[in-house]
Amino acid sequence: MLKRAMVAPNDYDYCVIGGGIVGLATAGELLRREPGARLLVLEKEDRAGLHQTGHNSGVIHAGIYYQPGSLKARLCREGARATKEFCSRNRIAFEECGKLLIATNDLEMERMEALAARAVQNGIVFERFDHGRLRAAEPSITGLGALFVPSTGIVAYGAICAAMAVDIAERGGQVLFQARVTAIDEHESGVTVKAGGETFRAARLVACAGLQSDRLALLAGLAIDHRIVPFRGEYYTLPASRAGIVRHLIYPIPDPDLPFLGVHLTRMIDGSVTVGPNAVLGFAREGYEKGSVDWKDMADMAGFAGFWRVLARNWRSGLDEFGGSLSRRRYLEKCRKYCPSLTLADLTRPGAGIRAQAVLRDGSLVHDFLFVASERMLHVCNAPSPAATSAIPIAGMIVDRLLEKPVMRETEEPILKPG
Repeated sequence: MLKRAMVAPNDYDYCVIGGGIVGLATAGELLRREPGARLLVLEKEDRAGLHQTGHNSGVIHAGIYYQPGSLKARLCREGARATKEFCSRNRIAFEECGKLLIATNDLEMERMEALAARAVQNGIVFERFDHGRLRAAEPSITGLGALFVPSTGIVAYGAICAAMAVDIAERGGQVLFQARVTAIDEHESGVTVKAGGETFRAARLVACAGLQSDRLALLAGLAIDHRIVPFRGEYYTLPASRAGIVRHLIYPIPDPDLPFLGVHLTRMIDGSVTVGPNAVLGFAREGYEKGSVDWKDMADMAGFAGFWRVLARNWRSGLDEFGGSLSRRRYLEKCRKYCPSLTLADLTRPGAGIRAQAVLRDGSLVHDFLFVASERMLHVCNAPSPAATSAIPIAGMIVDRLLEKPVMRETEEPILKPG
């Protein structure tokens, strides 16, 4: 049973900070490789996977978008398989409902063919749908054509996190909730961590802190040249009467110049359907309600030169996204492009997830892995999308690095910076 409790003695082989899916998968991988290791997971909330993991779309991605031969493509394929196997072993509901990527004009048809070529190189099974076959598969969806990826699935990642936490406890590890980290001190014999009013010591520490990852690195005294900038992904849930509007996941053909996939229709494992998300600048790292503002988060952004450089480069697309955030009618038009039967009345129950986007001082968005390491610590400062799908193999990569084994080298090599 997982609960908040005193630990005596407070000495561990490994301390993992962060109870999201990447942190929990990393803890599980450490115990798999070193059975009997004394391991502690520290999580500031009262349950696992509350932030990025618990607010994502619940999609098990197939990996069609990623550069062939890249680390992200490889990790996504391995992660999708590992995630489904984990769910099967732990009796967690998931469904391979498949994804349709819809082309609505000639330019998107060209981009669709480029995606098809990428899918072939990545070894992803897909089918081409013409207009007629698309309408037969999805009567409410319109488009010139589509790519169908049958292996894409849906799951509740919060349920996966809960099962991972139980597994860690059963293997002899400890998951401590309501344990906000307030100090990290590295020394010759290990790392001392203060959290939840207690002091813990570990030989090695790995931080998978997501939205707070830069702050944990700074707290540990590491030199970093990036900051986390939060981007809100706002969505709406369709009313129950419209939950049967689609049978598959419905995605637009993405614009390769933008880092986000565009507004889509997502079937959820609980039977509901969501519309979204958009991608707007967030004014609070953990503010999920519309209009949330955290003045400390705002001050951190305003004091970082890279933030202003991002704004200067992306203000046009940013204004467009904010327009959709402020106006449900503008938001609706993005959906009606491929699902014309949707109405304003269908956009009910607004919600949001927040993506931790690492931004370098020069204003570059970090799209790959970013690690900051010292003698006894490894901080995961950026785990790119789709981190939830890829969490289990990502954990293997993190543990390789933590145990000083060679880091994978692919087309996109992880960025590794010394502290």
